Amino acid sequence: MATRSLSAKQAVELLNPRDSVGFGLGPANPPELITAMGERQDWEDLTIGGALLLGLFEVLAHPKVNYRCGFFGPAERYYASQGARIDHVPGGFRQFAPILERMAPRVMMLHATPPQADGTVNLSLHNGATREGLLAAGRDPKRLLIVECNPNLPVTAGFGDYQNSIPLDLIDVIVEADGPIFEMPESPVTDVDVQIAEHALKLIPLGATLQTGIGAIPSVVASQLAEREGGNYGIHSEMFTDGLLKLHQAGKVSNNGKGEFEGVSVTTFALGSKALYDFLDGNPEVAFLPVSVVNDPTVIAENHNFISINGAIAVDLYGQVVADAIDGRQVSGVGGHEDFVAGADLRVDDRSLICLRSTIEIDGELRSRILPGLPLGAVVSTPRHHTGTVVTEYGAADLAGATVKERAQALAAIAHPQFRDELMAAAVNFGRS
Repeated sequence: MATRSLSAKQAVELLNPRDSVGFGLGPANPPELITAMGERQDWEDLTIGGALLLGLFEVLAHPKVNYRCGFFGPAERYYASQGARIDHVPGGFRQFAPILERMAPRVMMLHATPPQADGTVNLSLHNGATREGLLAAGRDPKRLLIVECNPNLPVTAGFGDYQNSIPLDLIDVIVEADGPIFEMPESPVTDVDVQIAEHALKLIPLGATLQTGIGAIPSVVASQLAEREGGNYGIHSEMFTDGLLKLHQAGKVSNNGKGEFEGVSVTTFALGSKALYDFLDGNPEVAFLPVSVVNDPTVIAENHNFISINGAIAVDLYGQVVADAIDGRQVSGVGGHEDFVAGADLRVDDRSLICLRSTIEIDGELRSRILPGLPLGAVVSTPRHHTGTVVTEYGAADLAGATVKERAQALAAIAHPQFRDELMAAAVNFGRS
């Protein structure tokens, strides 16, 4: 079937009242199409599969719409709090592809660039886990592939046999859009975040290959690396951020000697400022690869002096990490957290850094984020046997190769002083039957 050009409203009219729609995470969300879906009121049973919506969309409030989500952001948290049918599908970013394949949505949607001279549309800020699903939908005459094309999206690079595009002739419908591209503001930074970053910086050798997660602390670490002496860093990171942009702009990134994907910074999606998107546009120095490659622990481990920098909500004295749920309530998702922690655990010269503030204040009460054990309802994002080094404003606890008791004592030692004695007393009994 020849590719048709329709408005967002016309394209959404091709959906049945009982239907299923899939799209990728974050910047892969097609905003005008999802907005148009909210203008229809005749849904009888619409299932949407996606992750990390970058805005509020009224379609989610419809009582006959069920959103199956792999990663929560502000939009998912908001609609869930309002009683909408928002259901979390647990799975790391690499598992998104088989989850989508099992769901087998009749309609796949995509946010991409306008058609390029080579007869493709560029996937721009998200390669992720959906490219094969998009191709499958485009090849199946019983399914529908709708692409929202926006000229404001940057054209980004693939690498070698890994393409960051899909053929135009597989697309059923193109929707021309011209809206602004979502910009993610940088997280506010506290003095405590700076202290944590200073401890983390001591553990990052010159010439390391880096992965940085979302949040204030990884961003501060990247920014301070951009300012300190030395460089020659490599980048192999699920998400490309403004912090990594600063490293590039400071001339600190060479990507020489990584051992894997030499010469390019590797990522699978990007979120940040317009300056970041301008930097990525037409830039062959940053390659967008499938998440099945970028987040594969065995590929991660091939990088030289690999350092993974991620945040967490809480850690218990066993080293179990809670990073995506609070009191059983979903706030984000596993994403690539465990993959990068596990990948950095496969070689002696690699290291994962789990960075978190030692306390949090809830209803005026100061609580420790290092706990004797996880409370009922806590959800483990990363198991204890993968956790490498935990960093707070009070120091770093290296858990690699340590016994159960040694790990507990090391973690208690970097807790807030108000809770340290209690945690040390608890640690004495760890590892005993």
